[in-house]
Amino acid sequence: MANLASRYGPIFIGVVFNILLYGIMITQTFLYFAVYKNDRFWMKAFVGLLFLCDTINCALDVAFVYIPLVSDYGNQDALNTATWVFATDPAMTAIIALLVQMFFAWRVKVLTGNWFVVGFIALCSICQWCGGLGTAIAVGMIPEFVHFQKFEVIVIIWLVFSALADTAITLALTWHLRKHKTGFTVTDDVVDRIIRMTVQTGLVTALCAIIDLIAFLATPTGIHLIFNLPLSKLYTNSLMSSLNSRAGWGYSSSAVQAMHDSSRIGVGTGRRPVPQVFIDVETHEEHEMVDQDRKGIIQRDASSIESFARQAGKDGANAV
Repeated sequence: MANLASRYGPIFIGVVFNILLYGIMITQTFLYFAVYKNDRFWMKAFVGLLFLCDTINCALDVAFVYIPLVSDYGNQDALNTATWVFATDPAMTAIIALLVQMFFAWRVKVLTGNWFVVGFIALCSICQWCGGLGTAIAVGMIPEFVHFQKFEVIVIIWLVFSALADTAITLALTWHLRKHKTGFTVTDDVVDRIIRMTVQTGLVTALCAIIDLIAFLATPTGIHLIFNLPLSKLYTNSLMSSLNSRAGWGYSSSAVQAMHDSSRIGVGTGRRPVPQVFIDVETHEEHEMVDQDRKGIIQRDASSIESFARQAGKDGANAV
């Protein structure tokens, strides 16, 4: 009984976290389709694919707990060995991680144009995908829980490359955003929010993979499954939080009005108004970050600024 608790306790906790994060994923997916109706079809299809993979993964994890504890209750062999249902978890996690990491690699390519970084991220992502599939195959070949350490090499490849890809994505996006701050308070506040979100979501998946690996190598009790089973949901939720947060990257109406009011200072006092640079925060996927020279979200229309300055000067002269 003690052996059962030590093995299935972590599995149960991991499945509970998996289900909780799946509930958050349902909410995130609903919000995405409700708010971003104008996104391109391929983006909606991609989100739908992720949600489908998450649903399959959640159902299979619940089935794995149900089979030995309910259907095969009292069967000691069923408690000591992993079935093909359990073997699907590392495979599904690796597939979901591949989809999410490739999406962020595409984002890095759009923003930076640095093919070396994109290639490194893609290579790490493909390696972790191969490691996840290899782990699933190894579980099928060596299903006894106590012998899982025999294929630790393939598990190390899976989780190390997964953490490397997440870390590379976080560093690349953070470096690019910090490098392209504009100096405008309102815009830089938006950039800071994007940076914080990028760091938080990237580090969560990387740290979870690292902790999972350390726990797997440190003890054969299966405590690593507390971190392994919810890992796929962390990937999907990190991407969905990135997509859904776009609505908060623009200006609020009060901020726009304050900028408009500030442009009127000097009218009626004889002072020339200071031209204001109005910045358009693009929320489409190709322009989610700040990059004036490439395809960033902050664009300055020189002709509009010049026209605005001339008109403001005329208003000030007439007021005098």
